[in-house]
Amino acid sequence: MAQAIPPLPDTLPADPLPLVAAWLAEAARAVRNSTSMTLATVGADGRPAARMVICRGFDAARGSFVFYTDRDSAKGAELAARPWAALVFHWDVVERQVRVAGPVTDVADAESDAYWASRPPDARAAAAASEQSRPLPSRAALLARIAEVTARAQGGEVARPKRWGGYRVWAERVELWVGQPGRAHDRARWIRPLTRHGDGYAGGAWSGTRLMP
Repeated sequence: MAQAIPPLPDTLPADPLPLVAAWLAEAARAVRNSTSMTLATVGADGRPAARMVICRGFDAARGSFVFYTDRDSAKGAELAARPWAALVFHWDVVERQVRVAGPVTDVADAESDAYWASRPPDARAAAAASEQSRPLPSRAALLARIAEVTARAQGGEVARPKRWGGYRVWAERVELWVGQPGRAHDRARWIRPLTRHGDGYAGGAWSGTRLMP
């Protein structure tokens, strides 16, 4: 490291989410694909699985993170069985990491529709054509399916499939990590109670604790 990244404040903030927002903004200026995050889920068999997805929304006020996918995919089946997830953002360039864990809810159809409409036409066609996680005989077969979806649209809009939509991860735990010289890294964890409220969750007060690196 050419220059040490400033550690966390000596007195931890009562709410970690404004700091997460600041870190996301900073990462966007320094890192390509700064909103990429690891999504970890557990299936009905109790086995964990992890993959990279893109964070498509962060609400610092409510403490939630949004991503979109095919709900009939492997991750969709795992979330249906156990609607709980863990997220990790890792920005090596700026020596920072954010870990989040909490319950998961579906994003409303209207919100999924709005995000779908913002996607490039080729991305919409590919998402509509792909039955994510299903076996595929060849890459040519996938390209043929995409071409078929595009042709059916005949220059019009490819509609969002009912199986495709968003998930919202509600932060019950947040952990922040800052790399420091000599491996004396700075690390803290915040936990808050969540109660079900409407189609989501309402959060109580955060409790923060510094942790050994």
